[in-house]
Amino acid sequence: MNRFSLHETAFDPQRLLEALRHPSCEGYVTFEGTVRDHNEGRAVRRLEYEAFAPLALREGERILAAACARFAVEHVHCAHRTGALEIGELAVWVGVAAKHRGEAFDACRYIIDHVKHSVPIWKKEYYGDGDSGWVNCEHCATAPELRAAPDPHPAHDTCSS
Repeated sequence: MNRFSLHETAFDPQRLLEALRHPSCEGYVTFEGTVRDHNEGRAVRRLEYEAFAPLALREGERILAAACARFAVEHVHCAHRTGALEIGELAVWVGVAAKHRGEAFDACRYIIDHVKHSVPIWKKEYYGDGDSGWVNCEHCATAPELRAAPDPHPAHDTCSS
């Protein structure tokens, strides 16, 4: 199983979580990001995600490998939707399995923040007033902790596929 995946249709987060389960792990942390009905004071009706898949998959794998090396977690996965999504639909899922909860929480946060910042996935929002526009994560673009990209060649990739 690839650790970073793109999906044109809905995926099952429970199935992804079950794939992470391992007897050596006690801590499992997941993050689920859904489509919300507003952004920056505007009503949102729906959205679309587009990705440059070859680069997105490679960059996603790099981020997950860096998280494994940095936080000593055992197993990780991140799934991201592409295409048209409605309000309330699951857009992104991150799952982390670790021997201890602290590392799992830290790695999960690291993964979602870096995926939002550097994986080539673009979001187009459709607003209640009929307008639409491509959206940039302004926090991600300016967050000092994300300006330095994770090491593309971590010394030890401890995660299992």
